[in-house]
Amino acid sequence: MNIANLLERTAKTYPDLPALAYGKDIVATYRDYADQAAGLAGALRGKLGLKAGDRVALIMKNHPEYWIALFAIWRAGLVAVPVNAKLHINEFCYILENSDSRLVFATAELADELVPLIPELPELETVISVHDESYQALKTEAPLELQEAAPDDLAWLFYTSGTTGKPKGAMISHRNLLTAVLSYFADVTALDPGDAVIHAAPQTHGAGMYGLPLIAKAGIQVTPLSGGFDPAETLELIAHYPNSCFFFAPTMIHRLISSPAFEGADTSNLKIIVYGGGPMYEADIRRAIDVLGPRFAQIYGQGESPMTITGLSMAQIRDENHPRRSEILASVGIERTDVEVKVFDADDNPLPVGEIGEIVVRGDVVMLGYWKNPEATAETLRGGWLHTGDMGCFDAEGFLTLKDRSKDMIISGGTNIYPREIEESLLTHAGVDEVSIVGRPHEDWGEEVVAFVVPRKGSAVTPEELDRHCIEQIARFKRPKEYFFVDELPKNNYGKVLKTELRERLGG
Repeated sequence: MNIANLLERTAKTYPDLPALAYGKDIVATYRDYADQAAGLAGALRGKLGLKAGDRVALIMKNHPEYWIALFAIWRAGLVAVPVNAKLHINEFCYILENSDSRLVFATAELADELVPLIPELPELETVISVHDESYQALKTEAPLELQEAAPDDLAWLFYTSGTTGKPKGAMISHRNLLTAVLSYFADVTALDPGDAVIHAAPQTHGAGMYGLPLIAKAGIQVTPLSGGFDPAETLELIAHYPNSCFFFAPTMIHRLISSPAFEGADTSNLKIIVYGGGPMYEADIRRAIDVLGPRFAQIYGQGESPMTITGLSMAQIRDENHPRRSEILASVGIERTDVEVKVFDADDNPLPVGEIGEIVVRGDVVMLGYWKNPEATAETLRGGWLHTGDMGCFDAEGFLTLKDRSKDMIISGGTNIYPREIEESLLTHAGVDEVSIVGRPHEDWGEEVVAFVVPRKGSAVTPEELDRHCIEQIARFKRPKEYFFVDELPKNNYGKVLKTELRERLGG
């Protein structure tokens, strides 16, 4: 089934319901949305001369036209290549070249940057600004019928963040996308016509993936006028749209409830915040629940298994009577309905409850492989399991706790030390706002533990205080050997802390 059928079906049943909004203004009903996507699909296969399976890149800041272009691409039997708008021009160039994209849809300011790349990229023919009149005219071309797609036909090329070398294109099929949508309904929350998803996070990443269930159920895709995350603007939109839904990185939740605009804000319309894409520490989620109520669900996934490995439901988060509530809140939940999840040792043997190893997953949501990279595909999908590179362990009830990326684990004196445990401990100190733990090379021990700490505003916390705090909660050998106090932690475009950059600061 072509994933674009989600829009086709919804537009038939709910043609007059609002589909796309820009700020507080509705800019398209479902009839409008479907008609414009069908016209643009016709232009892609007709006037623009693309053929089935061609790649079309979307290099756009968050904008309602993203959704029209995305579904036009799929309707036309083409492959979408969504690219984070905050990447460097060299990264744009690499992704466009690697994907052999023939055409780019871009927001105006990015189109100006991309046009000069056309002579350098033999496959790239056209860069189209979605703000130009010529683009608007394309949407009025003769509509194209929904093209057939086999379940394993390629629909989406998702490029990884490339923290360890060049980004790789995860090949996501129509089956993968549909499975992720159905898994949302199975494990995250039910949706109703008129529910609104507010895209404060990049639509080209997890936030965009969670736009699909809203389209399936006639919800509203709301793009903030800022095109991103501004706490004050986000709170205004929550007050405006009943049943507001979000996908947030944990750092965004932290910024929202720490914002001066949060004081006195009306958040009664908030339906759910789904969070993922980085560690949510127990102290942070407890604080968020205190001020927003238990309207949270957590997902753990990655681009290669889009948004779908394990989940912590709203019911599990609100269960205050669970005897192991602290451990549950610090976990990433239980395996999702549509997948199998295990923890393997270094030889790909399953480990028992409580043993730490690499998290692996298999199911219909797992990618086809990496684009033009059979070696990486064979390594990552060996034995039929997606090897995530994340370390974790299961408990007896099936809750998975992440320890760290395998590359972030610290080995000191032959002992494995997991930064997250130390970070969780430090975040319970009243003077700590954010923290990141990394390893620093040590002549005798191999590595030693170092902490980068963002103090809470108005706090004068000292290394001695933090040392005492750690010793009260974790083994002495795990405590940081040095503390660096910083104004902020370096983060990538998705809000993840860049530990590689912190290690570089240490010469590691």
